[in-house]
Amino acid sequence: MSAVANPATVAGCLRVGAGFSQGDRNWIAEQFATLDARLAGFHADATELEVSVKDREARGQKVTLECWVAGRQKIVTTSSEEDLHAALNDVRDDLRRRLNDAKTRQEPRHNKHLRDNGLVDAGADQAEERDELPAADPSRADAETV
Repeated sequence: MSAVANPATVAGCLRVGAGFSQGDRNWIAEQFATLDARLAGFHADATELEVSVKDREARGQKVTLECWVAGRQKIVTTSSEEDLHAALNDVRDDLRRRLNDAKTRQEPRHNKHLRDNGLVDAGADQAEERDELPAADPSRADAETV
């Protein structure tokens, strides 16, 4: 996996929507700081986060966190927790899980060696050029049969 030149961060990508003021933005960014590690794999220019709340501090309030990453589907997480702090933590944790799930779906399965060394993409590109499957690694020929 190649490193991103300008990694996304919560502080750089977060917008506050309905129900929040710009004064709340720093406090919310601090609550969402643990998302920075997950967002670092995306370009800052192509990543946006927006948090909003409906009926703030009333029974039935609903906090919504939306995430747009270029080339991926929009992710929307919601929480109906009555405590605003708990609701923010809930949407943050749900977004982290969904970003992890989306990343896992795009990674190669069942072959940690190829995934860690980035060999899957190189082998697939070469195979596409030849219109055939990538060649098997001869050093691993008997690995499954032993």
